[in-house]
Amino acid sequence: MSPPDPSSIALTASLPSHETEPAPPSGGLVHWRRLQANKLALASLVFIVFMLLVSLLAPWISPYDPNAAADPSLRLAPPGTPGHLLGLDGQGRDLLSRLIWGGRQSLLSTIPPVAAAVLLSLALGLYAGYTRGRGSALVMRVIDILFAFPMVLLAIGLATALGPGLWTIGLTIVFSATPYLARVVYAGVRAERDKDYVEAARALGASTRTVLFVEILPNVATAAVVYGTTLVGSMIVFLAGLSFLGLGTQPPTADWGRMVSEGAQVLVLDAAHVATVPAMTIVLVALAFNWLGNGLRDVLDPKN
Repeated sequence: MSPPDPSSIALTASLPSHETEPAPPSGGLVHWRRLQANKLALASLVFIVFMLLVSLLAPWISPYDPNAAADPSLRLAPPGTPGHLLGLDGQGRDLLSRLIWGGRQSLLSTIPPVAAAVLLSLALGLYAGYTRGRGSALVMRVIDILFAFPMVLLAIGLATALGPGLWTIGLTIVFSATPYLARVVYAGVRAERDKDYVEAARALGASTRTVLFVEILPNVATAAVVYGTTLVGSMIVFLAGLSFLGLGTQPPTADWGRMVSEGAQVLVLDAAHVATVPAMTIVLVALAFNWLGNGLRDVLDPKN
């Protein structure tokens, strides 16, 4: 085989830059394109963002005071009543206004505790999964003990000690979600800690902190974030159950779970919308978080 012609090499080297192959898209752009391709996950993200914005803007967009009777003469009026798109409840309060304000309690009381549980589980899982000592065993035994506590029983205990309210809700969610998330992180760290890239980092003199936070954490954080996203939907349903039992938000504050509880008392009066509207909202938001979590799993999976 004859050597290549030097003139052809020079010609190739002198080609304009716009004729060379474009640089591959960055990681964030690749993830965004994958999310756009997943129509269900993208629609769920849009819906969640919309619900969050509506909840945050409740003081400015709510048509009525959620705790005041908008029109007592129209109590239990059905959806479509003039001036009341979703109807009124048993006390003559506008359901749309209470639904908007209830999102502040249901969403903003659930997402921050789950985020705190993700951070706590990352710290516990990294420590317990990487180390090989009594401290690791102690952490995992404590997590196993937390697994043994039913969430409702834990909520009742905290409500007895602290009283019903947002602190009870937040602490219950953190204590309930952390064991599941920590187990996910722990399993991921155990799978990664003896791989070649970690051994290479140690051989090059990397400190334990560098190995944990630079080498291992990026490979296990995705699973925790994805699982945490799906847990938000479950915790919204759980929060609604607490409010239904009287352990969460106290009246007259609007809350989706309490709205369902109040609506259940008037079902026999042919006013099913009082309970159905907030119940369907809970279902849709929970499903949206689950679908988003499934989509993020596919988007962030390094094998794809």
